[in-house]
Amino acid sequence: MKRYFHKELSELKNKLILLGEKSHGIATLAIDGLLENDLEKVNQAYGMDDYVDDLEMDIAHSCIRYMSLRSPVSSDLRLLLVALKASKDFERIGDEAHSIAQKSCKLLTTEGSLKNSLDLREMGTLTCQLVKDSITCFVEEDIDKAFLILKKDREIDTINQKHFDTLSDEAMRTEMSDASRFNTMLISKSIERIGDHAKNIAREVIFLLNGDQ
Repeated sequence: MKRYFHKELSELKNKLILLGEKSHGIATLAIDGLLENDLEKVNQAYGMDDYVDDLEMDIAHSCIRYMSLRSPVSSDLRLLLVALKASKDFERIGDEAHSIAQKSCKLLTTEGSLKNSLDLREMGTLTCQLVKDSITCFVEEDIDKAFLILKKDREIDTINQKHFDTLSDEAMRTEMSDASRFNTMLISKSIERIGDHAKNIAREVIFLLNGDQ
């Protein structure tokens, strides 16, 4: 019986890893599509959100079912709680990527290309790496990497604030239309939120490994 329970938990962890990989893939596609002026990538990212939503719901049901039927010990209960919270963060990463794809489609169809990329490439690279690292620290139980994610997220926050200040400047009116500036600001905010969700996942890994957040 214990082996059966162990198999259930292993399957749950695998689903969470898959969800993380899919969320990372969508975010990467959406950001790359914008920066490369590639509508095909943008549209591909836009259409992948439902799969992430369904997988997150499946994980939630599995966690609740296990807690209801198996009376998990404290260490297993911690894993289940982390899976519930982390899966929601991964799902929200998918939502933000969906929003990026939506805004990117508007930018690329009206402007033809992103005329002023600001530091979106650096910001996007940092953010996607944090999502990838959040998966890695969970898989490898690497608490040092989890703490590093918390520090790295501050860099993304700083870049987002810089974008807000730059795009709010009236001087930018000569380079971008008001609609493009607004959509670019929203894209930057979505990228920043993805970093926040990666940070949340890192905190959950810290909780999983040492019971502290």
